[in-house]
Amino acid sequence: MQLSTDGSFRLEPARTPCLDWPALRQNSRWGVCTLPRFLFALSPAHFRSVALTVSALVLLSSCQDPGSPPVPGAVTETTTAPPAASASPSGSSSPSSGNPGVYKPADSKGKAENVPVPVMPELAKENSKEGLEAFIRYWYEVKSYANQTGDVSTLNDLSSADCRLCSRMKKASEDSYRNGRWLSGGIFSIPTMEIEWEPGSDSHRARVQVIQDGIVYFNSDGSEGRVKDVATNDVFIVTAEYRTRWQVVDAGAIAKGR
Repeated sequence: MQLSTDGSFRLEPARTPCLDWPALRQNSRWGVCTLPRFLFALSPAHFRSVALTVSALVLLSSCQDPGSPPVPGAVTETTTAPPAASASPSGSSSPSSGNPGVYKPADSKGKAENVPVPVMPELAKENSKEGLEAFIRYWYEVKSYANQTGDVSTLNDLSSADCRLCSRMKKASEDSYRNGRWLSGGIFSIPTMEIEWEPGSDSHRARVQVIQDGIVYFNSDGSEGRVKDVATNDVFIVTAEYRTRWQVVDAGAIAKGR
């Protein structure tokens, strides 16, 4: 490159050992290869611009290496493996003893399972005519529970120790579950009830229609025990007393025709 008389630079052919480059023309007289002469002249400002551009390209190419991060804005594709599904133990199944929590009535193969525990309604705690009716219905639900499980603890709490029929009912439920025995049936339902409410009194009576399912008694080996009880449909007089809460103090069936 030479500075011309007008202040601009001119590129002269570069002399370099001749290589097998098609773009180079061999000078036979000098034995060297020369680059084609540029047909235009560069001003100093143009030269500086070209030089800076070439330098930047050289720096970029020298800094780039295969392990460098991708150029910003470039689209890269990544594949994320889906999480492995958790596998259940091989051959696992529901417990052989049956479905937990599902009520199963008693039969010749065994006792009742998962018998729902009766829950006293809030109304049954009230000292009122409606409260007494709700309490008596709950009392028979508890008796049904005792017949299916042999558990008489709640029935005992709701019944006065002076109630003779209550005591016989509790004993019958307990005896039916001694020595591995059990029973099937014996559940109560209450279609109708009439409350005899006496204002100012702590003791009140109710006339109750009581239907009880037939009962089959089983020994511990599954054979039938005592004679079956047939289903009944009777009317009972139930007397309850309210002190701080309701309690059955007497109960008895009304003779047929009365």
